[in-house]
Amino acid sequence: MGIIGFIIVGLIAGFIARAVVPGKDDFGIIGTIVLGMVGSLVGGFLGSLLSDGPTDLTAAGIIGSIIGAIIALVAYNAITGRKKA
Repeated sequence: MGIIGFIIVGLIAGFIARAVVPGKDDFGIIGTIVLGMVGSLVGGFLGSLLSDGPTDLTAAGIIGSIIGAIIALVAYNAITGRKKA
């Protein structure tokens, strides 16, 4: 996946993750892209754990990116103590 594709998938995955996880996030567009990109890496890592392939940190597809971005956002909120409600 090229860098432009990685950024676009990151934007889409980050936007969907922010819509799914309840509460208000103070991320701008760059924060949303970074969230999605981190989610893509998390999703790729989890996918490599579940498959027979080597365990490495790679980018995932759109579904894996969304799931990874949700996990990353929930972890971020838990670590920073945000959104206790």
